[in-house]
Amino acid sequence: MSSMEKKALQTKHMVISAMLCAVGVILLMLGSLFTVVDLSVAVVASLLCIWAVIEIGGFYPWLIWIVTSVLALLLVPQKSPALYYAFFLGYYPIVKEKIERKFALTLAIVCKLAVFHVSLLLMLLGMKLFVPAMLASLAWNWFLLVLYVASIVAFLVYDYALTKLISGYLAKLRRHFKLK
Repeated sequence: MSSMEKKALQTKHMVISAMLCAVGVILLMLGSLFTVVDLSVAVVASLLCIWAVIEIGGFYPWLIWIVTSVLALLLVPQKSPALYYAFFLGYYPIVKEKIERKFALTLAIVCKLAVFHVSLLLMLLGMKLFVPAMLASLAWNWFLLVLYVASIVAFLVYDYALTKLISGYLAKLRRHFKLK
């Protein structure tokens, strides 16, 4: 591949990354406007990173996550979708791919749960910074315990669903959206 072709490919990847960032911020803005779907919209925005991991690779998925997170935290009026995306859902698909390539199934699950727990801590710190009133309303210890257990179950379901979604994309849809 000549240097001219490499520059053209880099430009193509940068433009696609910028468009994915814009779509991600718009989705998170919609989640902010309709608070019932804030978590769902953050999950949908994370699918953009999954697509970037599969089709573009390199540092572009990280760039998409960082730019989308910063813009969403700055621009989105109601911060919960931006927090969900910035502190977990945006980068998890990128980390998931790295973990699953490196470790066997059991160790991969342990690593993913460790990432989840660190992300949960970061999200709580982010909530304390951006939305302190949200944490003040979660004062009941039993409620936090139930919420914690439910979040682990939801994470495992989310991880499994991502695996199935990625497998389905690779098997049936990739030929229609393939960039390489």
